Amino acid sequence: MIRWTAGGSKAASASSCSGAGLGARSGRGAGSRLRSSTTTPPPPISSGRHVRSYNHLQGDMRRRKLFSFQKFFLRIDKNGKVNGTKSKDDPLSILEITSVDVGVVAIKGLNSNHYLAISRRGELYGAREFGVDCTLKERIEENGYNTYASAEWRNKKRQMFVGLNVHGKPLRGKKTRRKNTATHFLPIMA
Repeated sequence: MIRWTAGGSKAASASSCSGAGLGARSGRGAGSRLRSSTTTPPPPISSGRHVRSYNHLQGDMRRRKLFSFQKFFLRIDKNGKVNGTKSKDDPLSILEITSVDVGVVAIKGLNSNHYLAISRRGELYGAREFGVDCTLKERIEENGYNTYASAEWRNKKRQMFVGLNVHGKPLRGKKTRRKNTATHFLPIMA
């Protein structure tokens, strides 16, 4: 039998709990108090946000071809010139995308051995050595395409993106925007 106490909480009478063993099943009897004291206490609640570890993503390497919305494959030639090609079989369009940090990648031409870079002025070029210009922020857009923006440089507080125009020529970073489809690329397995 359950009766209400003056404080508004439930209390079981001794006659009903002892006869049928309801106290152990309902979690209200003396037996349940003994079980709860032997369990470990919950971990303390930390103040602030849980810090996640993404160390497993660093150094991840993917071999891809970047196919632009303008129907060009991004390529970096042996002289460090960046442009687009319509040829699927161009060996200079095979790129190695390496994760540097969370959301930050480095793109290297596999055959040209140059890194895709955006200068402070927003020009696309191939750098022989990995440097500050070579870090790019990778983001998947709503349409399923990826955009690559300079992680280091901005133009009047706006990000500068990797992009190819309708003729396969690189766009100046200062002229690019995230929503502009000239900056959208599909990573295709090479």
